[in-house]
Amino acid sequence: MEQMTRLRDQINYHLYRYHVLDAPVISDAEYDELYRQLVELEAAHPQLITPDSPTQRAGAEPLGAFAKVSHPAPILSLANAFSVADLHAWRARIGRLLPDSDVALTFTVEPKLDGLSVVLTYRDGLFVQGATRGNGEVGEDVTPNLRTLRSLPQRIPVDPASALIPPPYLVVRGEVFFPLDKFEAFNLSRMEAGAAAYMNPRNAASGSLRQLDSTITAARPLTLYVYDFVAWQGDNVPDQQWARLELLRAWGFPVSPHNRHCPDLDCVAIAYEEWATLRNSLNYEVDGIVIKINDRPLADSLGFVGKDPRGAIALKFPAQEKTTKLLDVVVNVGRTGVLAPAAALEAVEIGGVIVRNATLHNYDEIARKDIRIGDTVLVKRAGEVIPYIVGPVVDVRDGSELPIQKPTHCPACGEPAVQPPGEVAIYCDNSACPAQLVRRIEYFVSRGAMDIEGFGGQTAVLLTEKGLIHDIADIYYLNKEDLHALEGFKDKKIDNLLTGIAASKQRPPERLLAALGIRFVGSVVAALLLDALGGIDELAVATQEELEAIEGIGPGTAVSITTWFANDNNRAVLEKLRAAGLTFAKARPAAADDTQPTPLAGLTFVITGALPTLSRDEAKALIEQHGGKVTGSVSKNTSYLLAGENAGSKLTKAQQLNIPILDEAALRQML
Repeated sequence: MEQMTRLRDQINYHLYRYHVLDAPVISDAEYDELYRQLVELEAAHPQLITPDSPTQRAGAEPLGAFAKVSHPAPILSLANAFSVADLHAWRARIGRLLPDSDVALTFTVEPKLDGLSVVLTYRDGLFVQGATRGNGEVGEDVTPNLRTLRSLPQRIPVDPASALIPPPYLVVRGEVFFPLDKFEAFNLSRMEAGAAAYMNPRNAASGSLRQLDSTITAARPLTLYVYDFVAWQGDNVPDQQWARLELLRAWGFPVSPHNRHCPDLDCVAIAYEEWATLRNSLNYEVDGIVIKINDRPLADSLGFVGKDPRGAIALKFPAQEKTTKLLDVVVNVGRTGVLAPAAALEAVEIGGVIVRNATLHNYDEIARKDIRIGDTVLVKRAGEVIPYIVGPVVDVRDGSELPIQKPTHCPACGEPAVQPPGEVAIYCDNSACPAQLVRRIEYFVSRGAMDIEGFGGQTAVLLTEKGLIHDIADIYYLNKEDLHALEGFKDKKIDNLLTGIAASKQRPPERLLAALGIRFVGSVVAALLLDALGGIDELAVATQEELEAIEGIGPGTAVSITTWFANDNNRAVLEKLRAAGLTFAKARPAAADDTQPTPLAGLTFVITGALPTLSRDEAKALIEQHGGKVTGSVSKNTSYLLAGENAGSKLTKAQQLNIPILDEAALRQML
C-alpha cells in the first residue's frame, strides 16, 4: 500500500508537470517505468486500486445513460459587451447600485473559453463527481469521462501543516476544450474511419466528453482550465477573484496562464486590444474576454439581471468570419487514401491573415449544406485551425453556381475512387498511389509493422524522390549500387539498412498484413484473420460473408479487405513481396499424434481478469497447446470464460449468455 501510494503521488505530480505546467522534469521512459511499476502492483493487489489512481484514466465500463446532477449553486452565463464603450456603460450601470458610484474597483481579465463548461466536486481533496453545466441548475454526470483527463487533478494534496489545505467540500467550475493543434488531425482520423468530421473544436470537446463509453473520451486529447469556485465549506477561500485563481493554481488545478489583474478599466481596454492579437497564437479557441470585479463579495451583492450576474461581463471579439467566393474544389489525397475536398477561395483577410484555402470536411457535409462552386460562402478562421466553410449565402445566388461532384477517380494515380457502404469518406485504394507513397512506406517500416531498423522518414522521402521506390515492395529490391549514389549513404549506413531490410523478411505474416495499411486492419485484427484463415493468400480470396463469419470482424472491415485485395495494383505489390521472400502463411502446428492429448479440441475460450499463476499469453498458449481456441470477445459461440480477479464486462456478458465460467484451477483439471 505504501509503495502504491508513493507511486501514485509521483505519477500524479509528473502528470501535473507535463499536462498542466508543460514543464516535465523526467523523461518519457522514466515516467513509463513508474507507471509500469504501479500497474504491476495493482494487478497483484486489485483490492487496493483507488478511484484516483492514474491507471484509472483509461476509461470505465460504458454507461446506459447520464445521471442528472443538481448543482449546489446556479451555474450562470454572462451578459455580453461588444466594445470598450459597452464596457464603460456596464461600469456606469453597476455604479448606480453602489453606495459610492465612483468607488475604485479592480478587475480580473480571463479568456472566454469556447468549450464545454463543467462542475467538479471534491471531498477531502478527492475528486468524486463531475457534471456538465446543463441548464445551469441541473447537469449530466460525466464523472468517468472527466477522470480520463490528464490535466484534471484526481486528488488535491492535503498537507495538514500547510495553509493551503483544501476545504473538506469543494466545488469548482472550469471549461473542457479541444487543443487546436490536435483538431485537424483528429477530424482526418475520423473521416478515415468513416465517421463524420466535427464542425469546430467546441463541438469536438462536447461530443468527446458526452460519451457513454469513457474509453472513447480517454482516447481524445481533451484538457481543461479551472477558473471559479461554486461552493465550499470553511473560510479559507479568499474574497478576491485574483487570489482565488492563484489558490486554484497552488492546489494543482490547470489555470490559464493568460489571466490578468487590472487596477482599472483602462487596463482592461488595453488587455482587450492585446487579446485581439494574442487569440490567434493560442492553442485553444476564445471568443472574447471575461471581466470580473475582483472583490467577489461586492460582485455577488450586485445580484443579477435575469440570469446574468451583474458583477462580471463578457467582452466579445469581432467574429473571425468573412464572406468570399468559392472558386473551385481541389481533392487532396491523405496518407490512408482519403480523398478530402478542399476549397479554393477568392483571397480574403480574416483576423489579420490572408485566406485562400479552407476545409470542406467531406462530400456528405457539402451535400448537407448545399455548397456549390461559385457560391458566396461564409468562411470562419479560429486561432491556428485551418479555416472552414460555415455555409453558402443562398440569397445572393444568380443561377451560375455548379453542384460539387464526388470524385470518381483518384486525382494522383487515376485509380477508381471507393466509398465503402455506410462511410462518409471516399478513398483511393491503390497502395502504389504516389500521393500516399511516402506515408505508406513510413508506416510499413515502423516499429509496430515490419520494424526495419535504420529506415526512417527522411530515408523514405529521399528514396521516393530519387525514384528508387515506387511501392512498398520496392524496399526489398534496393541494392548497394543504387544506395551508393545517394548523398550521405556510406558503406556502414548502407549495410545497416540492407541488414534491417533482410531481417524484416522473417517477420510473421500477421505483421506483414498489418503493415499493408488496409483500413481497419491493425495488429489485433490481422492476428484474428490469420488465426482463422491461416495465411494472406487465403485472406485474398475470402468473400465478405466468410470474413464476417470470423468472430471480431464486422461488415466495414470485411468490405475494406475485399476491396483492397480486388485492386490490381495491390495484388501486384503482393506478388513482388512474395518473390522477395516474405512470409505469407502462419507456421502450421505439428500434426497431433496419440501421445499429444487434446482435451480442449473444438472448444472456444475467452480470458478475462488476473489469473493466479498464468499471464494471459501463457494461458492462451496452454489452451491452444491442448487443442482449444482463444478469442477476444464473449459470444454465444464461446464455450468457456476463463476468469481471474478483477474480471470486468466480459464476466457480466458471459453470465447473461449462461456461458460456463472457469477459474485457473478448473482449467487445469480439464487438462
